[in-house]
Amino acid sequence: MRVLFMATPVPSHFTPMVPLAWALRTAGHEVLVVGQPDITEAALAAGLPAVGIGDRYDAVEALTARLTEGRRPNQAGRAQITDASPFTLVMPWIMHARYLMQSYVEFAAEWRPDLVVSDPMEFSALLVGGVLGVPVVHHRWDIDPLGEQPFGMARQLLGARFSRHGLHGELPDPALVLDSCPPSVRGTEANRSRTPVKSLRYVPYNGSGTLPEWAVKQARGHRVVVTLGGLTAALNGIPLFRSVVDGLESVDGAETVVTLPAGYHAALGPVGARTSVVEPAPLHQFLDSCAAVVHHGGTGTSLTACAFGLPQLVLPQIGNEALWAARLQECGLARTLTDPAAQDDPAAIGDAVRELLGSPSYAAAARKVADEMAALPAPADLVDDLTELAVSHASRGDR
Repeated sequence: MRVLFMATPVPSHFTPMVPLAWALRTAGHEVLVVGQPDITEAALAAGLPAVGIGDRYDAVEALTARLTEGRRPNQAGRAQITDASPFTLVMPWIMHARYLMQSYVEFAAEWRPDLVVSDPMEFSALLVGGVLGVPVVHHRWDIDPLGEQPFGMARQLLGARFSRHGLHGELPDPALVLDSCPPSVRGTEANRSRTPVKSLRYVPYNGSGTLPEWAVKQARGHRVVVTLGGLTAALNGIPLFRSVVDGLESVDGAETVVTLPAGYHAALGPVGARTSVVEPAPLHQFLDSCAAVVHHGGTGTSLTACAFGLPQLVLPQIGNEALWAARLQECGLARTLTDPAAQDDPAAIGDAVRELLGSPSYAAAARKVADEMAALPAPADLVDDLTELAVSHASRGDR
């Protein structure tokens, strides 16, 4: 079976699919990743073959273009999504799909996949599946509260392009949806879909890299890692890092590890004896040495911390990170500070982390979610299902 993987051009939208791609390859299937350089570079780093389509997207450039000098996006009051807002979440990817749909269809027509796996916001994948008559499997990378709304918007705004490919203005439904968010965090509304949804265990993969030396050393007390994603520092976020460091240094018995690219270390300024500022490394390599995580609410970070059973302090910055923060807090495993002013208050940071470390309820709730995740089917367990899906689709003459 030939499986084509596609994703919107943000590496964190693609990396949750890597374990499934590995599972398919291990089972003997041919896997190929197609996308813009943002995706193909992540695929090659994961040991997966890839083909580039189009130019680099560069999410940092897209976000900084309208950024007020010296202010983070959330300080402008328009960067966070606190409800199910399909326009804000979906429209950028609908507009983006216009430019590459034709190229994706032309390439796929040459390669002839038996199955397409994509993130739900890469609408070109549904076009590829519809034109070639092959099933498309959506692999969610996020909490999905929107149900069918994104597809309705895509059908309305991209319908003329579908018609030119013989789909008569109609966008096919995916044949299956895979969801790796634990049900207790996801909530029931995420499965408001006419497409079958299967739960899939989240296998932490946060990129490739060398195991850092500090990670194998004995922690000096409660090790708390600060990881605010790949964008926050570049989006005027160094004052936030400073506030977090100052807040954590007030917590007795805490050893703070701040992951921050080397180019920003000098801007952060001096830190105390119990604080280390280190180069970013894949989270799955070192979270087993930590007692808690301070992060931005990105999907990969949130789910990886959940998989390791860790209490979390979430400081959402952009997109729907505030939704993750709210869900994790509702599950009892996290504290959240959504207001930018509170995020910049070292006292508020210190108080939140003291509560996370001092109250056993957070660790117990985090462990419960980790156990729930571990009980879900692994990617390898779904390979036969995906194979059967492709075979049955072909046998019906859909191709």
